[in-house]
Formats: sequence, C-alpha cells, structure tokens
Amino acid sequence: MNHSDLHAKAPSLAAGMAAADHSPDSQLAQTRHRAALVAGWGIEAGATVLELGCGQGDMTAVLAEAVGPEGRVVAVDVADPSYGAPVTLGESAARLEAGPLGPRIDFRFGTDVLDPAVDFPKHAFDHVVLTHSSWYFSSLGQLRDTLVRVRPWARRLWFTEWDLTPTSGDQLAHLLAVLVQGQIEAAGSHGQGNVRTPFSHEALLRLLPETGWTVDGGGPVVTDGLQDGDWEIAACLDLIGPDPSAPADALSGLPDPVRHLVLSQADTLRAIALPDGNRPLPAYSVTAH
Repeated sequence: MNHSDLHAKAPSLAAGMAAADHSPDSQLAQTRHRAALVAGWGIEAGATVLELGCGQGDMTAVLAEAVGPEGRVVAVDVADPSYGAPVTLGESAARLEAGPLGPRIDFRFGTDVLDPAVDFPKHAFDHVVLTHSSWYFSSLGQLRDTLVRVRPWARRLWFTEWDLTPTSGDQLAHLLAVLVQGQIEAAGSHGQGNVRTPFSHEALLRLLPETGWTVDGGGPVVTDGLQDGDWEIAACLDLIGPDPSAPADALSGLPDPVRHLVLSQADTLRAIALPDGNRPLPAYSVTAH
C-alpha cells in the first residue's frame, strides 16, 4: 500500500477509534502521523506484524489496514485492558475488533514478551514494530532484553520514538516535562505515566548492536500537529502537584536533593509552558534487520 492510499484512509481509520468519540481532531492527528510512518516503511499486504506496546491501538489500526485482509497483526501490551482514560485499552480494542479490521488483529493485553510462557516460532513475523512505546520500559536493560527476545521472531524492526534533542526553543517545555518524569522514575518513585525511561536517539543506536539487530536506515520524523507536548506537560505537573510546600505522593519518598531539583524544574516548566498548543519534540525512526 502506498503513502497516498494510507493517507487517504487516515480519516476513516481515525473515526473508527473509540477515542475519536472524545477528541476527534487529536485522534486524526495521531492516526495521520502513524499512517505516514507505515507508508514510509513499505509494509506489504499479507505481512505478519508483532507490535510491542500497542496501547489503545493507534498504530495497530494503521498496521492492520496496511497488511490487508490476508495479513495479521499481533498487538501486545503489558498493561491491563482496564488501563487508560477517558477510554480504556480494552474499550478501544473492542471497538477495533468489532469493525472491519477486527479479523486481522490479535490483541494480547497483560502480556510481557519476556515471560518464558510467551513464545513464537522463528521468523513467525515479517516485522516487529515499536512506536512511541519504548519510554514506557522500566529501564534500558528491560528494553535491551526485549529486543533480544524478539530478534528470532521477526525479520525486520521498525522503531520510532521521541528525540530528546529539540530543533527549536518552543519544544523545550515538552523536553523538560519528559526529563522531570524520567528523573522521578529513576529516583525510585514509580507511577503509571507514559514516561519512565527517556533515552536519546544516540543511546538507542549504542544499544541495538548488543541485541542482534543491525541498523540499516532511519531518520527524522515530523511531529507537527501532535498533542503529546501538551499531554506530557499536564502529566508532569499533575504528578508533582500544585503546591511546592506540600509535595505530591510521587515526590514524598525522594531524597531531598532530587526533590528540590524536581520542584525547581517544575517552576521553570510552569514559566515556559503555554496554556495549550505546546510544540512537541521531534521524533526519529530506526530500521534494522
């Protein structure tokens, strides 16, 4: 399927997502972003795909459209289907399963591919995909082990994540929100947010050779129009709480130096963030075999 085909189908794919009932414009932007990625990767009709960290299925729907009725997408996530708001993972998956893409998708929530009970034959998949899901991992070590685990199962890896290197000053608020959440997690206060282990593009390129994957392509990814900057800024400030003199539970157990650093960065974040419309960080894509 070529880029124009997927791009043209993005509105109907977005409309089929449960989250579109609440935020149709946001859903359309997310779907268009993923449609552009998949079209650039050239995933062929009839392909088998393993998607890691499928979440509510934004990328799952696009992958299912790309592989066609003869293809198959196994979409796994460690989260429970009750996770998520205002739409849970389970509710979103149920909407997709009930639609025309349903027969092509196998959702598996509460599934950790590092569990020895989870296994697939060698080369069971043509592709393995991680899209804006790797910062959810608890550590780079866990990501490394996961990439090693899936290496025999798939021929190609398609990886997309946010880039910690801003290209303009108006992306600094998103960057700061990400780094603050990462610091809180690294100091031992574990939450349910999207950001647990933020790492750089360069760190991934250093990691991949240890996992049996050989990088053979990639480059920058356009993120204009996505709302993730606003979402992560709000998540960060909600995590910290509105009153520096009464730190939220997420900060109460942190060492004093870390807590003071986080609170000072939160002051800076409040000063530079816009009420809405904060420009998101850039992203990058890496392909490997």
